[in-house]
Amino acid sequence: MPRANRRQPQPADDSFARLLSGWKRTETRRGVSYTVQPVGESQAQKTYTCPGCGRDITPRTAHLVVWRADGVLGDAADLAARRHWHTACWRIG
Repeated sequence: MPRANRRQPQPADDSFARLLSGWKRTETRRGVSYTVQPVGESQAQKTYTCPGCGRDITPRTAHLVVWRADGVLGDAADLAARRHWHTACWRIG
């Protein structure tokens, strides 16, 4: 008889599930709600362009992923339009 307390295999980790599973918060700016999720140094593996300053966010740099929390096209469309920001750029933006 198989053991009942075995861990189930995890499904392939896609960006949608990964972003929804981590620690995140909601912030309101100029009347628009945004979901803000920090990305740690160990999780940052690609280069992104920050929309705040236009400079690159290099791999292994902690930053934020931001997307609208109240878009009319639904969660999947909002998540697809997410942007990666330097933490300082998001604070002053």
